[in-house]
Amino acid sequence: MSNSCFRRNDCRLCQSNSLTKILSLEPTPPANAFVDKEARNKVQDKFPLDVYFCEDCAHVQLIDVVDPKMLFENYVYVSGTSPVFVKHFEGYANSMQTRFHLTKDDMVLDIGSNDGTLLKAFKNKRMRVLGVDPAIEIAKAATIKGIETLPEFFTPTLAKKIKEKYGSFALITGNNVFAHADELKEIIKGARKLLRANGVFVFEVSYLIDVFEKTLFDTIYHEHLAYHSVKPLIKFFSQQSMELFAVERISSHGGSLRGMVQLKGGPHRKDGSVEELLTLESKLGLDRALTLQKFGEKIDGIKAELKSLLKRLKNEGKVIAGFGAPAKATTLMYHLEIGPEIIDFIVDDNPLKQGLFSPGHHIPIYSSKAIETYKPDYLVILAWNFASPIIKKLTAFRKSGGHFITPLPKVEIL
Repeated sequence: MSNSCFRRNDCRLCQSNSLTKILSLEPTPPANAFVDKEARNKVQDKFPLDVYFCEDCAHVQLIDVVDPKMLFENYVYVSGTSPVFVKHFEGYANSMQTRFHLTKDDMVLDIGSNDGTLLKAFKNKRMRVLGVDPAIEIAKAATIKGIETLPEFFTPTLAKKIKEKYGSFALITGNNVFAHADELKEIIKGARKLLRANGVFVFEVSYLIDVFEKTLFDTIYHEHLAYHSVKPLIKFFSQQSMELFAVERISSHGGSLRGMVQLKGGPHRKDGSVEELLTLESKLGLDRALTLQKFGEKIDGIKAELKSLLKRLKNEGKVIAGFGAPAKATTLMYHLEIGPEIIDFIVDDNPLKQGLFSPGHHIPIYSSKAIETYKPDYLVILAWNFASPIIKKLTAFRKSGGHFITPLPKVEIL
């Protein structure tokens, strides 16, 4: 194993050693490890993507942990380039303000705040905001734009410093970061230090039910160490002197879970949502390794169908490009064996990715102007969770006879 990666031998939620492998995907480079022109001929390190199930608490997770500095310090994903996500975060801020009666001057902390898109929505409501994010350049840019962001990993030590300088927080959010961190206990320890007595910690993560039911295997990559469900989280938070009191299913990333947590004995009453999802998970068998092992068979079916379609089109001389270079595309392209022999180039709206080359396969990333220049016959929508707005936006491509292919949740030509 490389120095950049280590394998843990216990569950990151309950520390049990009783782990069962439920899925092996093709090893890949880190999903956001885009390279520049100078590095495109160098072979990038690949790391295992093996998924394990904890027999004691039912948590689903990767146990191969890539050095977070390698993954996050030069991060290129930003939320603000997606109108869908900007709208999602505005709705999120409205929902939290209404539900928890947040008022002007209440303090909100976002862990893994990225470019500050969510915090901007709270700031627009005249709340005081603070971000923490280890992506140095993105954190710096957010601060310049008026969202103060500390360019660091969130730890109990940093939480202590924040408490001394800023005091306690009414709301602490951690979106997707709650699936990114190996030491989740450390995040909760820090959040517990900073929450005021009636404060709430809210997280959003891909939900295991959606990953399983919709075969969203491409959400499995090295940044995402955890594939959360409600059952293991109840036990985990309880062990940290906290309580998961409400959950809701939301549509982002193909299907996510939003969880709301308070200090044990806090004032917020349970609304029945936790028990409801607990029952559904049990009904689907997500608390058993055998159910999850069948997931691989569904993926194999999609792989066979998509490979057959793309090879046929390529043999007919069609030009095929990709639309969107999200992290999930790395897993999707490696596991489904879609490389530069199929995809000529990828278009992405994020200027931080344009001019770079995709992780491992080194396919060039261009702006959407490349569609006009190179006139592909088909666009494979790698950012399939945004298929509707992408298709709507590319009216000219569609009118000129271009076709779209979505790989997930099912293979379709549109």
